Amino acid sequence: MTPSLHMTYVGHATVLIEIDGVRLLTDPLLRDWVGPLRRRGAKPNLARCQSADAVLISHMHWDHLDLPSLRLLDRTTQLIVPRGAVEMLRQQGFQRVKEMHAGDTAIVEPLEITATYAKHSGARYPLGPVADCLGFVIRGRYHVYFAGDTGLFPEMATLSDDLDMALLPVWGWGPRLRGHHLDPLRAAQSLTLLRPRLAVPIHWGTFYPLGMGWIGPRFLTHPPQAFARHAACVAPKVKVRILAPGESLRLQGDSMDEA
Repeated sequence: MTPSLHMTYVGHATVLIEIDGVRLLTDPLLRDWVGPLRRRGAKPNLARCQSADAVLISHMHWDHLDLPSLRLLDRTTQLIVPRGAVEMLRQQGFQRVKEMHAGDTAIVEPLEITATYAKHSGARYPLGPVADCLGFVIRGRYHVYFAGDTGLFPEMATLSDDLDMALLPVWGWGPRLRGHHLDPLRAAQSLTLLRPRLAVPIHWGTFYPLGMGWIGPRFLTHPPQAFARHAACVAPKVKVRILAPGESLRLQGDSMDEA
């Protein structure tokens, strides 16, 4: 049977990835609102997200580690989390929580998941704990990099030498970015280090602050288009596929189909 990779961009940093029969869900944000943020566009397919075999949490910011969203999942779901987050999640009743530091590897048979450094703040504001910030390289018959939230850092060149897909944040949830993030240009520049076959922009097009819906469409939809333009200039060998929240993509052998 020809191997395949199926991924759905659920929205924000939430992606459902299926490789070798294993379903992984990243940074689940499954509600229509979180704090002052409101969802725009397609709602998550909750049943599909709840079918995940394991959940990857990149860091403890509210829009990446959302406790009400996690409580929608079965408490026996395996959680793979950054060092410093385990106590909070065990208090929520999750029984299988694996704490990771950059360089650590977890096995979700038959996949190997390696935690990678991410250049980002790990504090859970305003008074929450501080944990590591991570990305993840997932290795099965396909190799996928989920960056979480990060700025550009030179060690990206050493994360993997055979990536099939890179899931890269290209924005956030407001009209401007602060701190260590990838904007469209820096995300495109990261392709020269990561060298994936395919890049899919994430962390855009999903949430906007309450009261800013009137300018939401501009800063929600511009970043992935700008990323694609920059990528065509700085990394023309890398294919870019923009998926709207709710859309899916399948890789099968060397072919690529939208679903």
